Amino acid sequence: QGVQSGLITPSFGMKGNSSTSVLRGPVPARPVPQPHPKDEDTLVQMAEHIPAGMRTPMCAHCNMVIRGPFLVAMGKSWHKDEFNCAHCRTSLADIGFVEEKGSVYCEHCYEEFFAPTCSRCQAKILGEVINALKQTWHIYCFMCAACQQPIRNNTFHLEDGEPYCEQDFYSLFGTGCHGCEFPIEAGDKFLEALGYTWHDTCFVCAVCCSSLEGQTFFSKKDKPLCKKHAHTVKI
Repeated sequence: QGVQSGLITPSFGMKGNSSTSVLRGPVPARPVPQPHPKDEDTLVQMAEHIPAGMRTPMCAHCNMVIRGPFLVAMGKSWHKDEFNCAHCRTSLADIGFVEEKGSVYCEHCYEEFFAPTCSRCQAKILGEVINALKQTWHIYCFMCAACQQPIRNNTFHLEDGEPYCEQDFYSLFGTGCHGCEFPIEAGDKFLEALGYTWHDTCFVCAVCCSSLEGQTFFSKKDKPLCKKHAHTVKI
């Protein structure tokens, strides 16, 4: 077999990746808003009805003593007729409400003024929000383009503008190291030699395992060799 030599200059790179961050996140007749079918940890609450009894709590709205039945919501007590949406004044005694900046809103008004819109389905988000790619998503709408599973707050990779979970990204697009056969992952230093891609720590002499990074090397049967072992017969 012929012996080839050459000086390599490793090219270093980092596989691009992005990480999601999770944040908690809205009067004319309008249809009743329907929660997203896959919302988790919804922000919508319901007031608790308390019958008249020995307790005479103070109303959080008017600061007057409540005599008779009352509502409990957000750890406070309310006259039933004073627990209303801060915007449209709709009674919240028997419907869902959302707390925002110390005030309470019906679902209609919360959706209109506060709730973010999901980039995928364009529906309002009333639960946990995924913030990724400078957009907001329902947790089940931000998914791997390959396996269609929610990425949640795990690391993901972009390919042609589509997000992929780590496993599918390396399976579909990853480059394997010719030395160890493991994928070259985000942040790994790598170099190209002999027509293959290597981790910088895997490009070593096939006989003595000394590093060949930035060194003159020889090859035999596609095996890199240092100068000392360039004419070794048994590889």
